[in-house]
Amino acid sequence: MSSDLIHELKRKAVHLTSIVIVMVYHAFGQQTILLLLTVCLIVILEIEYFRIEWGKKLPLVHSLLREKESGRLGGHVFFTMGCIIAISVFPEEIASAAILMTTFGDASAAIFGKAFGRTWIPGLTDRAVEGCAAEFIVDVVIGAIFLSSWLVVFVMAGTATVVETLANKMDDNLLIPIFSGFNGNLVLLILPYFS
Repeated sequence: MSSDLIHELKRKAVHLTSIVIVMVYHAFGQQTILLLLTVCLIVILEIEYFRIEWGKKLPLVHSLLREKESGRLGGHVFFTMGCIIAISVFPEEIASAAILMTTFGDASAAIFGKAFGRTWIPGLTDRAVEGCAAEFIVDVVIGAIFLSSWLVVFVMAGTATVVETLANKMDDNLLIPIFSGFNGNLVLLILPYFS
């Protein structure tokens, strides 16, 4: 197993926190999880302040960062903000699916792409068709768990996969829960007009 893949597995293990977010949301409600996520965001922003502004290297945090995150906010900050926005704006089932698609879809794309990637998408760096396919399948499974409409499932899974694949300059941890949640919610709102 390559060191690149091992580093990616360690990074993606952190994504398991999304399960805790969804479980707390379902068990204790919107207000509780929003309060906890806001406190979490404040704490990680303080840590990021010392890391970025003062150059402090915290062993656990520093070892999980990508090279491009060394002088800027890490993906965990954007993910927390994305969760807060999704939970604040979208219905519970849409927000939960969007949050888990962000983490598990992303993880499956990265792991399968690095382990089995053979067909590279032209014009995109480090994007394999195999990784994209794995993400879409995982996202569909997640959507099927939370959502009753297959159309909403496919729209959200498709949105998450496209954003993960194409996002380069902006952080996909922020974009995926917002874009997939928005598109899924939009379809959910207009479906009654076509039935």
